[in-house]
Amino acid sequence: MDTDQLRAFVTVARTGKFTAAAKRLGESQPTLSRRVQQLERELGTRLVVRAPSGVVLTGAGTRFLPRAENAIASIDAGVNALDELAHEPRGTVAIGAQHTIGAYALPPVLASFHEKHPHVSLRLIDALPPVLEEHLASGDLDLAVFNLPVRRLDLTVHKLWQEDYVLAVPPDHKLAGRKSIALVDAATEPFVVIPNVPATTALEAACAERGVEPHVIVEVDNLETARRMVERGLGVALLPRIVATARTSQLFVAVEIVRGGLRRQVALVHRGEAYLSAAARALRAALVEKLVAKK
Repeated sequence: MDTDQLRAFVTVARTGKFTAAAKRLGESQPTLSRRVQQLERELGTRLVVRAPSGVVLTGAGTRFLPRAENAIASIDAGVNALDELAHEPRGTVAIGAQHTIGAYALPPVLASFHEKHPHVSLRLIDALPPVLEEHLASGDLDLAVFNLPVRRLDLTVHKLWQEDYVLAVPPDHKLAGRKSIALVDAATEPFVVIPNVPATTALEAACAERGVEPHVIVEVDNLETARRMVERGLGVALLPRIVATARTSQLFVAVEIVRGGLRRQVALVHRGEAYLSAAARALRAALVEKLVAKK
């Protein structure tokens, strides 16, 4: 067997479809199918079965998959180690981040990294943590920076920084002159929220303590949109401190939350050392150096 056969099998197993696997590897579907069939012949057993919903692993395929992944990782690590002896890091590194982290924390780090490693191309994807976890597990991303907790046990976590949330209010709002507030005292305000996130859960708890229902003006799907809604005067919102302290955030006032608020822990996440190229390891080091002391 060879590494092309192993990569074909692993990619088919992780994507669940031959078409998706072929697209990811840049090969035709017939070529990919032949590689998997050749691997099965050499192993003397079926690894995958085609089904209407996609590809299903056999019992043998399920047992063989982690070993195939480890074999590929070991070979890639060896190639990367030799590469490091002769060359500086190069290639493409795919990094994922939550929207506010990608917009506010990463630009200076990535700019500095590019200046130091001009032969490395960077690809940044913004998404929510569950999506980023799946992209990491499937190999679509090398690294990701997002809020804890991490659900998958097969991912490596390096904590970077913690930060509080603040209450963002329009400049002419009655609370704009306050330095701090208990969240329960803001429970009756009109809010811009993101559904099913910890900040909204904290708001709901404050409203329950006050004996009122949350007054939600608009639901959005990311913090950047929430910030812009506050700037337009639609309502108030709970935003991470990194948004409130950014130079671009001049159109709202940040009020400290002294009780009932929340804090987020931001972490750098990847699949493990063996899966990182020399370029990915260099970027990981840069992220840790620049962001681990952030408060």
